[in-house]
Amino acid sequence: MKPAAVEQFFARLSAADPEPKTELNYVNAYTLLVAVVLSAQATDAGVNKATAALFRKVTHPAQMLKLGEAGLKEHIKTIGLFNAKAKNVIALSKILVERHGGEVPRDREALEALPGVGRKTANVVLNVLWGEPTIAVDTHIFRVANRTGLAKGKTPLAVELGLLKAVPAKYRRHAHHWLILHGRYVCKARRPECFRCTVADLCSFRPKTKAPD
Repeated sequence: MKPAAVEQFFARLSAADPEPKTELNYVNAYTLLVAVVLSAQATDAGVNKATAALFRKVTHPAQMLKLGEAGLKEHIKTIGLFNAKAKNVIALSKILVERHGGEVPRDREALEALPGVGRKTANVVLNVLWGEPTIAVDTHIFRVANRTGLAKGKTPLAVELGLLKAVPAKYRRHAHHWLILHGRYVCKARRPECFRCTVADLCSFRPKTKAPD
């Protein structure tokens, strides 16, 4: 996609939703980190349902350690891979208490050193909490970037680097959420809804889908 088209692409998404937000529910920095870790291979809606009661009880890593792995599993057992995720959340909570004074570090290296936290999770935390212009490439963004021609790549990292290069600086802070929401509700995996897409004319996907009869 040419630079002029990319500019128009994000200008339209921005006009439709000037201040996009994560759909994960959280109380503070720690609960956001936990929610993002739990969201791997799970839907935001499913995570929100599981954490509703959890986050009324637990908002600090020390409280999570007191709850314990077994107690955490009871709250998140409806989420995929909950056994491994519970183990990681307890382990990262222990590290936050012991090495970071119970606070979530604003540092990519420190975040990625936490169990269950990879580049994508670190990008989400840095973006949502501190407004850093990071782009966390999940399945939605990977699909939208490749399908539209915004930034084609065979790996999430390749797509991330392509997007950081292509997206104009003024749009980078919110690009992550615009693309996720667009992929979740319009540019869907099985059948993109081109007939109601505000950027369809800028997109390289062919053939465009038509509205159902």
